[in-house]
Amino acid sequence: MRFERALCALVLVGLAGGCTSDPADPAPAASGREESAAAPPAWTEPAAYTFTLVRGCDEAAPVGRYQATVKDGVVTGATRSGGPAASAAPSAEVDLGPVTGDEGEEIDVPALGQLLEMATTAQEDGAEVTTEFDQADGHPVKVSINVTDTPAGAECWTVADYKA
Repeated sequence: MRFERALCALVLVGLAGGCTSDPADPAPAASGREESAAAPPAWTEPAAYTFTLVRGCDEAAPVGRYQATVKDGVVTGATRSGGPAASAAPSAEVDLGPVTGDEGEEIDVPALGQLLEMATTAQEDGAEVTTEFDQADGHPVKVSINVTDTPAGAECWTVADYKA
């Protein structure tokens, strides 16, 4: 839930900050799929699957890595891997937001269908969205959403170890 609120806040800040579009720029593809010579097959979310979600645009230093299990489009289990979960300082008497700043906040891991819906919604709201798909079966392998005017404002998710 906190992740959804944070993303909504980012979208609102981007819109309030004066997101504009240049009429000379071509409109983004309605599907949000990357254009390529050989388009990947259309992906349909399977009834059950597992994957690793890596959060962060810097592959050398990701913000978080999560192992997820999905059944019927809903994440039924997700655990942080590759490091301890962020935790509040013992002296913290109130919730002041993310434990280690925006970069350390734990997230509600989305199912891949939810991640694609989030990308579509952000694109419809004017964000710059890039989505890459697996060439073999069409599942999403990387999603980048930027609601700001700077490259550093992007939020990225990479999918690895996908098994249907």
